[in-house]
Amino acid sequence: MANVTIYSTPTCVYCKAAKEFFEANNVSYKEKNVAEDEQAREEMVRKSEQMGVPVIDIDGTIVIGFDKEKIAELLGISS
Repeated sequence: MANVTIYSTPTCVYCKAAKEFFEANNVSYKEKNVAEDEQAREEMVRKSEQMGVPVIDIDGTIVIGFDKEKIAELLGISS
């Protein structure tokens, strides 16, 4: 199974959509709330070079935004 981390905020609609996609496809993930966790925010910016969420790390590959097709491809899910 892939190692998935999502950097998100509580009010982000696309973050919510990404998490629902993971849950619907039985993908376990670690969530980091960058609105409250300064260390997670710095980690996200270092990995993605930007401040927007969601930023999704799938086995070291960074996906910026909820790019459903790219995420499905990286996870081996048919979209």
